[in-house]
Amino acid sequence: MDKENCRHLLGELSAYLDGELSEAICVEIERHLAECADCRIVVDTLRKTILLYRTAPQPGFPAAARERLYKALNLTELL
Repeated sequence: MDKENCRHLLGELSAYLDGELSEAICVEIERHLAECADCRIVVDTLRKTILLYRTAPQPGFPAAARERLYKALNLTELL
């Protein structure tokens, strides 16, 4: 596969996954992905990583740590 096309895809990858590119550029990228297994792996891996991040539970902030932080900043809790 033409490495210049791969570099171009990597440069546009974030905008592509966010749906920010024109239809013509998306078609060009999808054509490249159909032919380039390496880029397909990169795109699939990044999609899965984004999905895992978005669906992972957010860790809680311990109450004792919150109290220490508010005290250090001279804030009153807004709950």
